[in-house]
Amino acid sequence: MLYGTPELDPADKAVLGEIEDMRRDLKYRLAESHRWDGQLRRQLQARAIQGSNTIEGYRASVEDIESIMLGEDPLETTPAVAGEIAGYQQALTYIRHLSLARSFRFDTGMLHALNFMMIGHHHDKTPGTPRPGGIYVRNSATGEVVYEGPDAEAVPALLDELTEWLNGGDLDVPGYVRAAMAHLNLVKIHPWRDGNGRMSRALQTLVLGRDQITLPEFSSIEEWLGEGRTTYDYYDVLGEIGRKRWSPHDETLPWVRFCLRAHHMQAQRVRRRLAEAGEVWLLLEEQVDKERLHPRCVSALYQVFVSRRLRRGTYQADESLSQGQAARDLRELAARDWLTPYGETKGRFYAPGPKMERVKGEFAARVEPLRDPYRPGSGRTP
Repeated sequence: MLYGTPELDPADKAVLGEIEDMRRDLKYRLAESHRWDGQLRRQLQARAIQGSNTIEGYRASVEDIESIMLGEDPLETTPAVAGEIAGYQQALTYIRHLSLARSFRFDTGMLHALNFMMIGHHHDKTPGTPRPGGIYVRNSATGEVVYEGPDAEAVPALLDELTEWLNGGDLDVPGYVRAAMAHLNLVKIHPWRDGNGRMSRALQTLVLGRDQITLPEFSSIEEWLGEGRTTYDYYDVLGEIGRKRWSPHDETLPWVRFCLRAHHMQAQRVRRRLAEAGEVWLLLEEQVDKERLHPRCVSALYQVFVSRRLRRGTYQADESLSQGQAARDLRELAARDWLTPYGETKGRFYAPGPKMERVKGEFAARVEPLRDPYRPGSGRTP
């Protein structure tokens, strides 16, 4: 028996309606192709990877994650953490393909394969296979057991029940609610020796991706869950359901409500980024034209606008340039005070120069707090 899908209150339905409106708006905006789409998608995926891995204690900057995604060595991240990032990126890339597949069914083999992609570098943790014994989640600060998963003997049947439900259960329930329940049930089953939290968050993203409302990177709440106080709230609400053990009769509305709030807040943020991307790109095009730089330089400037730094390899890949072309463009942008170079050879990167700092400052001053949908009139600093 799985945890059951709850009935929504009128307030929850109102929040859900607002989320649906924002997602439809995003879908229409994304239907038209733009020069900045690829970089925006990569940035969103990098932030999702960062959020989900930060929850597990694997910390890396968005810039290093983007480097790993492009096959480059990160500048600051340790090899151990880089391995976790690369595994998670591989799984999310597969999820993106599964979201677009015409023929698709959830099955336990697919879930095990995703787990293997995430933690396959941990050979001692039997990646991609059910745990052979009991599993205990402990408070990292106190060592206290905060959750005990169901007996190992029950795991195969529970996974079969979950995939059966994913394929045919509660199909009349809104996708955001089904995705939240998929997350909850998988994390409570805790079927593997490692990667259970990341797998559950990734499954939530896949369920939404299969609804094909928007691409997975635009619907994921992993970035939001990995931020400061929200991470503690995330653990708190999971801890409230079932307390310390598998208890599928427990009330699940608090969990669904938590996820709806997260989706609403993240949707506000993504919608703002999408609108800002177009405005920034047009502004940078004007500046590049005014200074008689090559039009492709806008790509480099946009990357520095949304990130703390740019590496030659990233710009080279984005614009399909030779190493020499990319290096010349970046030197020219540095000479014009758009970029500031740091480091040498493979460690060289470009941070915002004085001109870019002014542009970033102007946009930062215009950012308004996000609105908590369950607290009318309130806001939250982004």
